[in-house]
This record gives sequence, C-alpha cells and structure tokens, in this order.
Amino acid sequence: MARFETYQEYQQLVGDEYEEDSPPGEDLLVHVPEGIKDSWHHIKNLDNFFTRIYHFHQKNGFSCMMLSEFFELVQFLFVVLFTTFLFNCVEYDVLFANKFVNHTGSAYPERNKVTLPDAILPTEECTTRIRNNGWIIFLLIMAAVFWGYRLVKVICNLLSYWEIRMFYIKALKIPTVELCNYTWQEVQARLIQLQREQQMCIHKKELTELDIYHRILRFKNYMVAMVNKSLLPVHLSLPLLGNVIFFSQGLKYNFELIFFWGPGSLFQNKWNLHPKYKRATSRLELARQLSRMVLLMGVANLLLCPFILVWQILYAFFSYTEVIKREPGSLGARRWSLFGRLYLRHFNELDHELQARLSRGYKPAAKYMNSFTSPLLTVMAQNLAFFSGSILAVLIALTVYDEDVLTVQHILTAITVLGIVVTICRSFIPDEYMVWCPEQLLQCVLAHIHYMPDHWKGNANKSETRGEMAQLFQYKAVFILEELLSPIITPFVLIFSLRPKSLEIIDFFRNFSVEVVGVGDICSFAQMDVRKHGNPMWLSEGQTEASVYQQAENGKTELSLMHFTITNPRWHPPQDSSVFISHLKEKVQHDAATGPPAQHLFSDTPLCSSLLSNESANIPENLIMSLLTHSVLPAAPLVGRDGSLMQPCSTASAAASVLATLPTSHLPGRTRSHTLLVENGAESSLYRSDRTIIEESVTESTGSGRSLLLANIASTEMSLHAIYMHELHQQTVQPPQMEPRPQAHSSDTEQPTAPVPRLSSPETLTANSQLHLGGWTEEANGEGPDVGPQDSETEVPSQTNRV
Repeated sequence: MARFETYQEYQQLVGDEYEEDSPPGEDLLVHVPEGIKDSWHHIKNLDNFFTRIYHFHQKNGFSCMMLSEFFELVQFLFVVLFTTFLFNCVEYDVLFANKFVNHTGSAYPERNKVTLPDAILPTEECTTRIRNNGWIIFLLIMAAVFWGYRLVKVICNLLSYWEIRMFYIKALKIPTVELCNYTWQEVQARLIQLQREQQMCIHKKELTELDIYHRILRFKNYMVAMVNKSLLPVHLSLPLLGNVIFFSQGLKYNFELIFFWGPGSLFQNKWNLHPKYKRATSRLELARQLSRMVLLMGVANLLLCPFILVWQILYAFFSYTEVIKREPGSLGARRWSLFGRLYLRHFNELDHELQARLSRGYKPAAKYMNSFTSPLLTVMAQNLAFFSGSILAVLIALTVYDEDVLTVQHILTAITVLGIVVTICRSFIPDEYMVWCPEQLLQCVLAHIHYMPDHWKGNANKSETRGEMAQLFQYKAVFILEELLSPIITPFVLIFSLRPKSLEIIDFFRNFSVEVVGVGDICSFAQMDVRKHGNPMWLSEGQTEASVYQQAENGKTELSLMHFTITNPRWHPPQDSSVFISHLKEKVQHDAATGPPAQHLFSDTPLCSSLLSNESANIPENLIMSLLTHSVLPAAPLVGRDGSLMQPCSTASAAASVLATLPTSHLPGRTRSHTLLVENGAESSLYRSDRTIIEESVTESTGSGRSLLLANIASTEMSLHAIYMHELHQQTVQPPQMEPRPQAHSSDTEQPTAPVPRLSSPETLTANSQLHLGGWTEEANGEGPDVGPQDSETEVPSQTNRV
C-alpha cells in the first residue's frame, strides 16, 4: 500500500513522442495490478528512463542540470548578438584612431582622447546596417530557429527531469541534498531492488546490472565495436603528414545520425534494429540504400559547411583567446582524443567509469610523452628563447623607466607575442636533471588504459610508438584544429570513405546484433561472450568458437568481461564467462606460486623510485609501479633499502602474486564509506586470503586514509589484471626463443651445451610498425592537469637521460 501511495504522485516520465520507442508489449513498462490500473501512471521507454536516471546522478541533480542548460541558451544568444554587434555597430576607423573625432559638440570639448562610446555607432545607424545586409538577416533567422528549438528541448527536459527528481525522492528514497553522497552502484542496486518489488520491466522478473548497462550504452557499445573492428573510416592518408586519425565531434555526430537515430537510420526506434537489416537476402539493396543516405548526409554537410565553420571559429575564438593570452602553454596540454576514448573503452563501461580510468592514466601518459626530446628542436628552442627574451627584457625595462612607451603603436602587441614565444620555446627544452625509463612508463600507462598494440612492447623508446600514442593522447591544440577543420573534412569523409564501406556496415549490424528479452537489439560484443567473441590469443584458447571475423581485437572481450565483473561484483556471469573467469583464477594462483611474496613487491627500492620518478603517495599506485619495476634487472636480484635481496621474476608472476592476495577482507573500522566501497566492489575481488599485503601496509593509517585506499582497490585490481593478461598474451604472440650458449673451445674436443631460452628483444620486432588500433585480425608484430609540450609531432627521440 505504501508503494501504491508512492507511485500515485507520478506523472508520465516521457512524452507521447517516445511512445513508438517501446517494445511490443512494453507500452506500459510498469506492471499494473488489476483493479487499481487507473491510479497508476506509466513509465515508457526504459532506455530513455535509465539514461535520464544516470545523467541525473552524474550531473549532480535537477538544479545543476537545468542551470547548465539555461546558460547554454544564454551563451548561444550572447555569441550571436555580440558578433552581430561587432560587425555592424562598431566604427573601427575611430577605434584605431584612423579617423578624427570632433568633440566640439560634446559636454567636454577640450577632450582629445578617443573613448569606447566614440567608436560605437548610434542605434539608428546600427539598425540600418543590419537591415541592409541580407546575409546578416538570414543568419539571424537561422540562429533564432535553432535557439527556439533548443528552448523547446530545454523545457521538455525540465519537465522530464523534474519527474526523475521525484522518482529519486519517492521511489529510490534518495533526497536531493544527499544525491552527491551516493555512488552510481548504490543507485543501481536500488533500481534492481525496485524491479523485484514493482516489476518495472514486465518481460523479466529480475533486472540485472548488465540489463541496465545495455539500455544506457546500447549505441555506444556499437561504436566501440566498430572502432575495435576498424570499420569506421577514421584513418586518413595526407601528404607530408602520412597516416593520421581524424575523428571530430562533428564526424562522430554524423556517424550516430546515420546509424542510430537519424531519418533513414538502421534502427527503426531507440531499441530495435529494423527487421530488414537482419535478413541476408537483401544485403546488397540495403547497402545501396545506405550508400545513398550517406551521400545525402555528405551533401547536406557540404551545404551547411560555411555556417558551421563560422560558428566553430567564433566559438573557438571566444573560448580560447583569453586562455592563450593568460597561459600560452595551455595549448601544449594533452587530452585523450575522441578516437582514443572509443579505442580504450571497454564494452559496457559507463562514462564516469571511463573518465576515472583515463584520468588515472593521465600523468603516466604525460610523463611518457614528455620523455621524448629532439636535440635539434631543443637547440633551436634555446636560441629562439634567448633572442626573444633579450628583446622582451629591453621592452620591459623601457616601460618600467617610462610608461609612455606603452602608447607607441604595437609595443603592447610585441610584448605579448614575445612572451608567448618565450613560453612556448621553454616548454620544448627538457629538464636536464630528469631521468626516464620509457619502457616502464609505458607499462604504467597500460596499467590504467588497459589496451596497447602488440608491437609497442619493447619499442617504447622509438618515435613510431610515440607517434601512435600521440593519436590517442593528443595536444589540445591538435584537438582545436581538428574541430575547426571538421566542417570542411567531414563531408569528404562521408562521401569518399564511409560510402564504400556500406556493405561492410550492413553485414556488421546483421552479424553482430542479438535480441535480448526485455532489452531489445544490442551489439553481440556487449554480451562479453567469450565463446562467441573470444580471442584464443587472450587466454580463451579451447573456450571460444569464434572465427577471425567474430573475434574482438586486442582482447576487448576478455578485458571487458574482467572489468565488468570487478565493477559489478554482484553480477552473476553466464556459464561460458564463468568458465573463463575460473580458468583465469586458476592461472593466477598457479603463477603466484612461482612469484615473489607480495610483501616484497610492496617494499620501496631506490631503483624503483629512480626509474619511475614517481612522487605519488598513493599505496595502490605505488604497488603497481613496484611490481612493474621488480623485474627490471633480470640478471641480478634487486636490493631493498633494508639490504635484503629481492629475487627477479617476470611481470606476470609479480602481478599474479599481488592478485592472489587481494582484497583486504579484515580491515578494522568499517564505516558507512567502507560499506559503500564493499557494495561498489572494492572488497569483492576474485581472489581471497586471510591476510593481505595492503592490510599490512595500512595498519597504522587513519580512517580517511584507509577509506581512500579502499576506494582505489577495485581499479587497482583491474590494472593488475590488465598487466597480467597482456603479459600472458605477449608470451603467446612472441614465445621464448632458443639461443645457443657460447661454446668454450679446447684443444681436445668441443662439448656442445644445451640452448637456453631468451625472450625476444626489441630488435626482433618490426622497427616501422604501423599503428593498427583494431582490425579484422590481430597484429602479431605489431580532461587532467596541464602539461606543456615537450616536442613536436615529427621529432626524433633522444636517448639522453633515459634508462
């Protein structure tokens, strides 16, 4: 009865425009008991419902969301009106003192200095200029139509998210002021419990975590799969630049418009692929239809190119000019590219999970990229900084002596430009006292991003690897340039690159779409089914029946399964996935028996600190770095600070040794934060032990420090799995080679000696390996703190100060 009263206040969460998006039989997705049907209101389109619940949580509630959307409207209006004012209402000849201004009729006739009001035209003259300019009128009408559309959408969102707010308060029992104190896993657990009580989805009695993820990430999982199989045409061959990856916001928007929700898309609604695309008999005709649709979209982009380009330029100018003036080095900061976010994303990984993982990998990736320096570029930067700095010093001294120097034409401009030049040049000059180990830095990056092409192993110090990493971890300046060029390049990518792939795209959606009861059509890769999409080179040998075409590349299926299992510890994998996880657990336990004790791995050594140059005090981070550097010297044991010898071992054995001891199941002081961490999987490791290394390391930690440590255990466990699985994969791809031991010569006879195994050295790999981020076959050979640019995209790496 209490639940009935709770839902009695609900209104329809989604408008009638979404009615056609509900599956057959799911028009009323809330179970309605007989006799009280008229008293219930209905939740339609669970995809939209769960997505809004997720966005409501991630965007910090109703007030923050609506305020953000309101300011987006104001911002667009400001840009349009301010730009119109600058083009039509300012007399620039007066502003630049090229035209004399007569002040005799003013209240201050003796005034000679030009002021801003002198350069602003009267309202009548400004209005006349706008009326006489047909292009301005046309652009203002288009802007008004777009702004009106956005206003209607904001109002609809306001009504919809108000209902979501009531759902949080009434159904989930989460007050608005307490929303920030609840994790998404807690919200998700309450949704699952509510399904057991109220049957929101009438086709399934139990709602699982995977069902919710499928509804929120339905289309994103398709995009991740298409990137993984190299189906999207994002690789361009350009003169002088060679092979580059171009994937802008505009291009991504067009892909989603064509495939998922635009007119003529492959999906007939937001949950179901059109039945005709599931039949192989009409694949050629469907490919021709898709080709025509892509052509029309390309032509439409070409026609709209001037307007979009003007908007992109204006938005970039208003957004970045002040930042560049204040912090010239900000353009040299790096960010994960849009392509990198899709390439590095697991199947069924929510936005906040991806962002947290890539944020943890930001500093190691920046350190790795900054470890490359060009001697030639360094010499040029040093000298250019000297000459520019000398001129700047003289100008500054003159302005200090007499401030009238600033009134000289272009003096202030010269000071600003010279300051920017000096700042940029100094960012290209490396710290002469810093020592880097690129191979270990790249391994540390792998621990967080979880994916890395095979041919990077052993080639971390090569410029080719650095260039390929730059495609995933690009300069902010490169991102801005891509967005500015996007209106020009996007039409040609659609017409000349995407159209030829029409048949492949049709086959992809037919072959890799499955229907799940109560969910609809989803990408089959998102099922994380090792039997159907596993890769034998990634611990799935003997468990997968997938052909080369059906296999996910780069271990995407296996790593995604491990990530989802660790993130959602209450989820019960299907039989085939459970077999894979059990096999991996047995492998870890076996390798841990041959590895060093985890306590030794966690001890700090001077060599570890020197190689990684790490200043982090976070224990899980140090744990990862310690095991990565434990086997740096395979010929001799490492010496700890206490004088004890630490025997060398493989990285796989070291990772297995630590994995076998996770998690901390007996830490004292279980607070509410501790309970939340348990529910979020921080203590729900696949491996159990009575006493762990983390436990011993934080016995004397304070309550807040212990909570911070526990919050990182789940991500650390996945990082260890990524390292471990990559090491085993490398052993499969590049098995140990047998090398004859040098034979001792004697005057009598020569006794042959048995060959000893030797791992492949970096020289055995292809030197000029091309980045293959995904593809139909596996290649056997192959938003953080600002970081200034250390080199150009085409520089030659220096071996100076590098271990």
